[in-house]
Amino acid sequence: MIEKKIAICLQHGLQARLATEFVKKASSFGSEIILMKNGRSVVGKSIMGVMALAIRGGEEITLIANGNDEQVAIVTLENFLLDKK
Repeated sequence: MIEKKIAICLQHGLQARLATEFVKKASSFGSEIILMKNGRSVVGKSIMGVMALAIRGGEEITLIANGNDEQVAIVTLENFLLDKK
């Protein structure tokens, strides 16, 4: 299991379009993906879960990956969340 704290650099956070992209990327991995914010955790492969966290730009979250491809998953998803688009 890999756990990484990340400050979101996406200007508008994980709103609908970017949340959908995140879930698609997360779903491409076999590993379990979890997002945590303020003590709440959700499945990173669930659009409803990701949207429920209402992650805004500049907020800190914890990204967790657990499984066979966890290393690649963490790097890929972290890069997505740190993209300054």
